[in-house]
Amino acid sequence: MTKYSIVTDLNRCVGCLACSVACKALNGVEPGVFWNKTLRIGPNPTEGGSGQFPDVEMYFLTVQCQHCANPECVKVCPTNASHVAADGTIQIDKEKCIGCQFCVMACPYGVRYLHEEERVVEKCTLCEQRISQGELPACVAQCGGMARFFGDIEQGIENFEGPEQADGKRVILKDFCKEYTDADVHTLPDAGNDPTFRYILRGRKWQGGE
Repeated sequence: MTKYSIVTDLNRCVGCLACSVACKALNGVEPGVFWNKTLRIGPNPTEGGSGQFPDVEMYFLTVQCQHCANPECVKVCPTNASHVAADGTIQIDKEKCIGCQFCVMACPYGVRYLHEEERVVEKCTLCEQRISQGELPACVAQCGGMARFFGDIEQGIENFEGPEQADGKRVILKDFCKEYTDADVHTLPDAGNDPTFRYILRGRKWQGGE
């Protein structure tokens, strides 16, 4: 079964916010809310360091709907508005959404919100209108640090595709990323929902599980 996902190489992310801006621009996300947030982690003291520069470390962490394999938001929806699509992404049928916000409360990551005017819940759709046409999600296509990659988690993250290079070809994670181990691959906290997004972080303390 297809299960689309995103992998972010946090060692390459420069915190430029291009992914957040592209998401808002393409999807018409209203002011004051984000489908894709970029958080700064740190600066924090390095292990065994003095806690003063240069013994500090920092990285940026992008947080959005994790398009979970066992989504709590779908379980609690009384109208089946929140559902698992054929491509494995979690979508919201606005025609069925009654704005009860049960899904907002059930989401472990706080990435859903109620659209005040439309009175329906919104979140990252993984740019379903683009990926259905074979395109990359906007946040991946516009990543200035070449840090984000998109693909089917069932096929292995090494085969995920990133932004196009000057020759028009998409980069492939296994050919582009610096070497990493299984210990360098992380997820946001798993509350039984099995998040599918992955984060690669080398040589720094992972704090996205806190």
